Order: sequence, then structure tokens, then C-alpha cells
Amino acid sequence: MQAAAAAALALSALSVLLCPDFLCALRSPKPNQSDEAEPKQKNPPHIIFILTDDQGFNDIGYHNPNIKTPTLDKLAAEGVRLENYYVQPICTPSRSQLITGRYQIHTGLQHSIIRPSQPSCLPSNMDTLPERLREAGYTTHMVGKWHLGFYRRACLPTRKGFDTFFGSLTGSVDYYSYGSCDGPGLCGYDLHDDEGVAWGQEGKYSTTLFTQRARKILEIHDPADRPLFLLFSLQAVHTPLQPPKPYIYPYRDMANVARRKFAAMVSTVDEAVRNLTYALRKYGYYKNSVIIYSTDNGAQPFTGGSNWPLRGRKGTYWEGGVRGVAFVHSPLLKRRRRISKDLLHITDWFPTLVSLAGGNISQSRGLDGFDVWPTISEGKESPRQEILHNIDPLHLGVKETGRMWDTSVQAAIRVGDWKLLTGDPGHGDWVPPQVLPTLPGRWWNLERTLSSSRGSSAHKDIWLFNIAHDPYERQDLSDQRPDVVQRLLARLAYYNQTAVPVYFPPDDPRANPGEHGGAWVPWVDEDEEEESKYQGVYKKGRNNKKKRKKIKCRLCKLKSFFLKLNTRMMSNRI
Repeated sequence: MQAAAAAALALSALSVLLCPDFLCALRSPKPNQSDEAEPKQKNPPHIIFILTDDQGFNDIGYHNPNIKTPTLDKLAAEGVRLENYYVQPICTPSRSQLITGRYQIHTGLQHSIIRPSQPSCLPSNMDTLPERLREAGYTTHMVGKWHLGFYRRACLPTRKGFDTFFGSLTGSVDYYSYGSCDGPGLCGYDLHDDEGVAWGQEGKYSTTLFTQRARKILEIHDPADRPLFLLFSLQAVHTPLQPPKPYIYPYRDMANVARRKFAAMVSTVDEAVRNLTYALRKYGYYKNSVIIYSTDNGAQPFTGGSNWPLRGRKGTYWEGGVRGVAFVHSPLLKRRRRISKDLLHITDWFPTLVSLAGGNISQSRGLDGFDVWPTISEGKESPRQEILHNIDPLHLGVKETGRMWDTSVQAAIRVGDWKLLTGDPGHGDWVPPQVLPTLPGRWWNLERTLSSSRGSSAHKDIWLFNIAHDPYERQDLSDQRPDVVQRLLARLAYYNQTAVPVYFPPDDPRANPGEHGGAWVPWVDEDEEEESKYQGVYKKGRNNKKKRKKIKCRLCKLKSFFLKLNTRMMSNRI
């Protein structure tokens, strides 16, 4: 016994000599750290994540008093407004990064969205936020829009960590009929309850229907039994613009019809959030809850949305496409009623919420997000210092060689206050609020003239901005600060070394709803080898049909010419 004790004492002394201070601190947390972590595991909070679709920077009351959102304004004012928060420019990328906590370059979803007929979805070997929360003891529910693929059952929300799902699987659905189309003549019904089609709901407005389902989940569940995670993913305010008529009346003085309808749909979202928060209080969740509100990307001005005064729109890497409206409301916040300007990104929710739930983040390898709860709750400095907005190797311009980075590749990165864009970042116009009855107007031509007269050439492929001093991206500093350009290009090259190949398969004719009773449903059998049919990526313009002999005729050439001409004309207008 004495010999064993002496050996243990010697081993302890040796470990003190060999263990550096910072390593020892990591291995054995300080007493106050363990004391703070204990309450999370004893009484983890209920998490309500409200995700809206296509809501722009100027589409909420606290940024624009013409938009009537009293509930959202009040919740934001009593919580923490996130005014340096970023999302992705389109639907699927934002949703994939929320669910996985990884950048698009690490999921293979770098290019565009997942269309209804594409055999693509989240990687099968990657864990998800609801899976980690369920492991931490949560009951997990999703209501609303999925848009992360469904070609096989393994892609469905209920196979990705959600106990229940009620909503749509595709990206754009009619608010009343629940019809969804993937091109002319390829339409189907898209409303699902768990893994079955929810027939018979036609005529019920989706925002109202989703709110009723969310309230029912809160009513049935016992908040004292298990913590709850609810992803309330509204399709509003995405097109089609279909607000109920009573919501249009308060905006009757808006001259622009699209803007009027869009604003009315924002009001339907505000009412949905009011009813949801009322249910949280009524059924005993509120005092131990965290409510997160976020858009998925910027707005499209020509369907009524507004990102003013930010540059660009949905689908672009300008600030108007990626700077998101967001806030956190919770009685658990240590510092409330304030505005946070710390750099945050949608990937941060994964580690933040898993940590808040008392889960184990270390089990999720390769996360690109950070635990930012101390930043949000206590006002501490954000651990995030940079954001990779994206690298899309399929979106190429005129290729250039001999550089550290091929600047024809569409990419964007934020490091500190600096933001670099390469390739084609999308239409970079500043679109003021739509006050005219028709578009485009005189202001549109003026802004296009101003932006085109700033020395931008047809082959320009690098832009640099100091976002802290120039949040509207009006002063390109790429020529004045080549040192910063090189530093950020080096960061792009670094990230690109970690990227996985793009997976963007062609449409699968087997997806046709006409072959599945008129509904969009999984069409690949589970015993069929995953992703075996399509290897590599599908590039635009490639046709998998049998090659036909080229028919040289004047009529064919004329059709091609006018098609290209029409595309260019529409591109210039939009």
C-alpha cells in the first residue's frame, strides 16, 4: 500500500512538471467553469428557432417604420438585436449551414439550390443540429419549409434528427393550394406530415396552418418533462405574393403593388410570432426559453422585398444578399435590451445551441461555427473573426492563370472589417424602397449609371471593401490596398484546400409527381446504392440525353440568337 501511494505521489509530481499551464487548464476546468455548466444540464432551455424566407434588411419595423411588425419590434427591443449577422444569399445554403454548422464547401452544396427534381440532399455521413439536441435529451420538431432535398427517405427531416415534421419539402409552394413546380408542366402537391403526404389542406393559408401546428406541439408537450427544440421555418415571405386581403389594407397607401403585398405578408409573420410567443407563455415554456429569429437570405426587390440601404439582393454576395435580419429574445439573457455588432454567422447556431443544451460539441467534427452564447448573452467579444461566404467553382468567368487565386471563381470572404469578392458576385445595385407604382423607374437608371461609371470594366473580378466604414459597399479599395487583397486571397486559397467536390446532379425524370399520385415524394428506393448514378458534378448546359445530330438551319440559329438576346435583356432589367 505504501509503495503504491508513493508511486501515485511521484506520478502526480511528474505530471505537474510535464504539463504546461494552458494544457492543464484545458484538461481540468476551473471550479467556476464547472459551476456555470451545471445548470445547463439540470434545466436546459426550450429552444424556438424562427426562420423566415427572403426577408430583407429593410423588411422589419425596427429598420423601417413603414413595415408594421409590433411583435417582432418588441421582442427584439427586449432582447439582443444582431446587427452584424450573416446568412447565405439563397435558401438551401443557409438552411444547410444552420442544420450542419458547416460551410457549403464542406457539404458539397456550394452551387445554387436543391431543386425538386435533383437527387441531392444533406450528406448522409454528417451529423445535424436536431440529432445532437436529441442526444442531449430534447424532443425535436420542425414545422414549415425544408428545402434540403428529399429524393430518398434518408433525406427527410424525420431521418435527420426531427421527431416530427409538418411542412413542405421543396423551395417555393403556393400558400393555399400547396402546389409546387419545377418548370412548366412539372408540378405537384407539397405538404407533408412526418413522412406521408398531408392531403386535404387546400384553401388553408400556410402561415396560419403552420402556426396552428406549432401551437399544438407546445400544447401537447409537457415542458417540465423534457426540453423542446422547435424549428419554425415559415415559407413567408417567399414568392408567390399571396397575403390574405385583410393584411393588405394597412398598406393601401403603398403605390407599388408588389411592395404592398410583400409588406402584408411580413405582417402575417408578425402575427404568427405573436401567437407562438403567447403559446409559450400559456403552456409554461417562456421563462426557460430562448427564441431566435432569423431570415435565411436577403430580399428580392423586384418581388416586393427591400434591402435598402445595402447593396445587392438575394442571390448575390453583396451585403444586401447576405447580411441578415436577426435577434435573440430570452429571459435567460444576462444583458438584454441592447444591439450587438459582433460578427456572427448562421453556422454559429449549431455549436451555440448544442452547448446551451448541455450537449457535447466535440462529437461534431469539422464545425465551422463558434459557440457565441457568451457574446449574445453577456456581450463578450465574438470568437468569430472571419466568414467564408462561399467558393463556387462552377460559377466561372474568364479564367486567369499565374495567380495565387483564380479570381474568375465566384467567391467572397470577410476577415475582420475587410470583405473581398472575386468572380461575379451578382448584380450590385442599390435599390431604394419601392415607392413607384411600376418598376424600373428613374432612380433605377440613376443607380445603374452611378455604379457603372465607377471605373468598373467588363473584366473586373476583384472588389475590396471596409465594411465597418463602408457598410453600403460604395467605395472599392482593391486598387488602394493590394496588401489586403493578397491577404484575403490567401485565406480563400486556404479554405479552398479544405473544400469537398461540388455535388450538383442533373434532374432525375423519376421525380415527376405524375408518377407518384400527384405529389412530390422521395423517388429513389433505399436499397439503391446512394449517389451511384451520378458521379462528379453536373455543369450547366450539359445534356444527358442521347446526342442528336446537329441540324444546321437558319431557323435554329435564329431561335438561339433571340433566346440569348432575351436572357441578356431580362438580366439587365433585373
